[in-house]
Parts: sequence; C-alpha cells; structure tokens
Amino acid sequence: MYTMKSLIILSLLLISIQSCSQKTENMVNQNSTITADNIADEISKQVKHYPSEKIYTLGYSNDKCYFEMFVDGIKLTKAFNKALGNTAVEINHVLFNSGKHTISYKMYPLGKSKEYEEVFNTLVEDTDLDFDLKSYDLKHEKAPDTDYTTYSLPKKKEEIVKGYTKEKFVGAGKTFYEGSFEINIDVPYNSEAPFENAMDLRKMNKNELEAKLLKKYKEVWSIYQNKEYDNIAKLEYNSLKDLYVSTYESPEVIAKNINILFTEMYKSPTFKMQPIEKYKLEFFADGKLAALMLDTDDNRLRGNTALWAKVNYDGGTRGIFLNRYFYIPQGKTEFMAY
Repeated sequence: MYTMKSLIILSLLLISIQSCSQKTENMVNQNSTITADNIADEISKQVKHYPSEKIYTLGYSNDKCYFEMFVDGIKLTKAFNKALGNTAVEINHVLFNSGKHTISYKMYPLGKSKEYEEVFNTLVEDTDLDFDLKSYDLKHEKAPDTDYTTYSLPKKKEEIVKGYTKEKFVGAGKTFYEGSFEINIDVPYNSEAPFENAMDLRKMNKNELEAKLLKKYKEVWSIYQNKEYDNIAKLEYNSLKDLYVSTYESPEVIAKNINILFTEMYKSPTFKMQPIEKYKLEFFADGKLAALMLDTDDNRLRGNTALWAKVNYDGGTRGIFLNRYFYIPQGKTEFMAY
C-alpha cells in the first residue's frame, strides 16, 4: 500500500518523466516574432508600390552544356535538365537595390543526354550559351518589353582552310568553364540583404566550418521533419520577404502562395525529409553564404542543397528542395538561414 508521501513522490516522478519525453522544438535564432499564422501578413506590411514596377528577366539559350547562373554570387537558377533550350527567369528576388550587378555562370559538359547520341565528356567547340537582359513594367502592362544587353560566350576565330574561318568556344576541351558580365539595374525599392555584413566564411578552417554547418543542417532538417511550422516560418521569412517585396506582390497573392506552401507541402502527411548525405561544401555571395550542396551526377538533384524532401503533390511524388543558405553575422558565432 502506498502512503500519501510515496504517492506524491510517484506523481512528481511521472510528471518529470512525461516532461522529459515530450518533444521539444528547436530554438531558431532569427525572426523571433514570425509564426506560421502571421508570416503572410508580416511580409505584406513590407511591400510597397511605385509609379513604375519593373520586373527584370534574364533570358538564356544553351546548346551542348549544362550550367548554373548567379547574380552577385547568389544562386539564381540551374539548367541540368536539357542539352539545348531557351527560356527566361525573373531576377528581382536577388536584386536588393539599383546599380551595377554581376551575372556569372558555371558550365559543365553534357555527358549522356536524350538529345544527342554522342557522349560529351568535355565542353565542345560548338558549345553555346547566350544571355539577354530585359524588363517589363507591371504598371504599364501594354508597353513592350525593354531590351538592355546581350552576352555570348567568348569564342575565337580559327582558319579551317584558306579563306574560311570558324568560331570556336574558348573553353572547348575543358570539363568546367566559368565567366561573368555586368549589368545595370534600376529598381524603386532599396533593401539590404540579411547577409550583407556577414563574415567571409572562406576564411574559417574548412573542416571546422563543414562540421559546424552540418550540425546546423541537422537542426534545420529536424525542424522540417517534425513539422515545426512556426520555426519553418522563421527560417523562410527573409527569403520570402525579399521575393514578394521585389515583385510588388499583393497581400492576397502572398497569403495564397504561403498557404499552398504550408498546407500542400509541409503539412502533407506524405512530406518526408531525405537523408543528409553525399554533399560538398560550397560558398556563395563572396563567401558570405555557405551551403552543403548535393554531390551527385543525377540531373534531377544537381545544383540543390542537401536539405530536401519528397512529397506527394500534383499527381505524383515530387522532390521539394529546401535551398536554405547559411551565414554568420559579424560579431556572432552561430549560423542564420537565408
């Protein structure tokens, strides 16, 4: 038979065990007031409207190469899906202010492709990659697009036979090639990237940095896997804010898009984070951002960070890439996400 004292001790013990066994959420060291319920409203408060609201697009056409594109060292897009093609991508979300900006690219050989029978282990003489910068104005929808500049790969002329020359890509025979060019941009908003004054992570010991970053990745991985929606909102607020501020988006569209992101992706019972494995450390934005990128030849995965999940969406199982990049503010010691 238990005495009253022993019952009290037992009760306290059970409470203690229960408290220890409850799942505790991670502490996110940024955007402390942001939650899944208020993120859309808080972003909408930051959006302003102007007499002219330009959206800049960077068009590209490629042949016999894969590539990645960057604006001021920030990953813009990747093209590992087609051996040749042409399209355009909007770039406002990585433009924080007016002025001069640098477009850079990294090129890779095709290897095997559906488009060509030949296997290309290096970049070849007739490899092509061209860019063009344009804009359209949301406040002047009937106005034609404005053309600014074009850029083509550097090529050299070679005489094949007397009187006949052919242009050949200067990077022919290489397994990697990179280049850049500058553009001038005029946008009405003026933002500061959260990582603008961050540490240059390239100056840290590489092994120590990678171990520290992997620890952060595991923390963020568990936030998504455990469906910590408020913490997910805190992690994604900065990049989503910059996207919608730079595209002058309406509160209705912001709310709709974020609702889809959470309800159809993160809250789906099929949402499952994938293991953090086969990665390599890479730097972005002049060393202010770092990420563990997937180290793979699978063109469906290449160019993404090691934080990704699978979810049943739009009629099938899809990969959803949680491309968070990390920085350490000057004077701090812990990573923050972008």
